[in-house]
Amino acid sequence: MDIEKYLRKFDAVTKDPSLDAMKFFMEEFGNPHKKTKFIHIAGTNGKGSVCEMINNILVNAGYKVGKYISPHLIRYNERITVNNEEITDKEMSDILEEISKKVEIYNKEHDIPVKEFEVITTLALIYYARQKCDFVVLETGLGGLYDCTNIANGLISIITNIGLDHVDILGKTIEEITMQKAGIIKPNNDVIECYQDKVTDIIKKEFEKKNSKLHLINPEDVENYVFDEEYQKIDYKKYKNIKINLKGKCQIYNAAIALECVEILKNKGYQIKEEAVRKGLSTVIHKARFETIKENPKIIFDGGHNENAINNLTNTINMYYPDKEKVYIVSLLKTKDYRKVIEIITKDKEGIFFFTTGNDKDRYVNKEDLYNEAKKYLTKNIYKEELKNAINIAETKYKDEIIMIIR
Repeated sequence: MDIEKYLRKFDAVTKDPSLDAMKFFMEEFGNPHKKTKFIHIAGTNGKGSVCEMINNILVNAGYKVGKYISPHLIRYNERITVNNEEITDKEMSDILEEISKKVEIYNKEHDIPVKEFEVITTLALIYYARQKCDFVVLETGLGGLYDCTNIANGLISIITNIGLDHVDILGKTIEEITMQKAGIIKPNNDVIECYQDKVTDIIKKEFEKKNSKLHLINPEDVENYVFDEEYQKIDYKKYKNIKINLKGKCQIYNAAIALECVEILKNKGYQIKEEAVRKGLSTVIHKARFETIKENPKIIFDGGHNENAINNLTNTINMYYPDKEKVYIVSLLKTKDYRKVIEIITKDKEGIFFFTTGNDKDRYVNKEDLYNEAKKYLTKNIYKEELKNAINIAETKYKDEIIMIIR
């Protein structure tokens, strides 16, 4: 089976979401979602980083760990790993062959056809069950309440930072979006959340309704923060001088969430040595999150596209490279608020900006529209180029500057 071709034939999302298809698939495949212990993570920003941190800690602790993320950067296999090894094409193809027969049955019997994320999530849950994973670190795709992943009953539910994103589907206010994200909270489970105005009060009400236990991380719990080019370091409760291999101050709170998750698991009887915790956080990698992809010249790649992510990105750039000029190569998905992103990044009036249509004209905002939007804020150093040309120019002409690829 041609994996890419098969999955691309499905619509991506629906504005009338439900878990009906997931319930159907789970029953058809013997309820694989009931055979694994899940750590379920929702949020607007930070969930991918938290997912990587917890996964890396548990792998280093000797467990067999499934990890489910979305979207992928290059190919679908990236979304589904066990102990950081991607599912193979053959494994994907074999399971998709099984699923495809059930998809035909479901679509004949229902008005709303199966969506792409339902298929890939079903594939992942079947795979993790057959691999007999000890844990699966499960990242939501969109929202929480009606997200496909919410078919799983999380051992621990984690809510990361919440902001305005996907407002056409999740709601137009922080309160509405929080209710969707908090939908992953299950009865009698443990919930971790880092304090956030408005959000925390809503989550408290939800966990009280479901008799769950809230583990609230207050910013003042994270102490003795320092950073250098290599690591960020923090103290969190009994953990002292913890090194974090991800950049940006937001990551210290994500690390606190991961540390809190470790303590909950230990209290439940799981064996996780401090050595595994330290190694997990000091070696964690999150692709496309302030990721250095070349040293000379310095090229950093970041895939954060919403308001919170871009604010974090600009703060991190200025934190690490306050005295360096910056070159921005920007392509933005049509699903994102490109106007808000441009408004934020163009606050750097000394920056050099290249706007591109990316590598997929169907998915990315046209470079002309990006360029015209940027002209509202900038009067110099703004250009429109094809993506490859922009990178070539930046590498050749701006060798002493920090080159940021934002996609």
